[in-house]
Amino acid sequence: MAISKDLPILIVDDYKTMLRIVRGLLQQLGFRNIEEATDGASALAMIKERPHSYGLIISDWNMQPVTGLDLLKQVRANAQTAELPFIMVTAEARTENVVAARQAGVNNYIIKPFTQAVLKQKISAVLGEF
Repeated sequence: MAISKDLPILIVDDYKTMLRIVRGLLQQLGFRNIEEATDGASALAMIKERPHSYGLIISDWNMQPVTGLDLLKQVRANAQTAELPFIMVTAEARTENVVAARQAGVNNYIIKPFTQAVLKQKISAVLGEF
């Protein structure tokens, strides 16, 4: 089953330029329902406010005070959001980071910089073809 281009996606990054880049790539892929959070704490508040509103979270790893890994762990710890598809974005390709994210329940992992094709492949791997 193909995923809908109306799928609500939450992108989380404390770097406004990165939010703009990811939003642009998602729009090029045809997605129309994109919301943004500038840190893990505000993303968590948005998710808790409407736990069934998002079909995918794409979050940066390196944010303060709530990191992407902390955000992932809190999403997984909540029964209402535990199954929410989550893709982590990071500039660091360190093995221990990938392992930590996998152990915390991440669905996929993207290393910066990345292209539209990589983003499409990672989303397809998590959600199915679109």
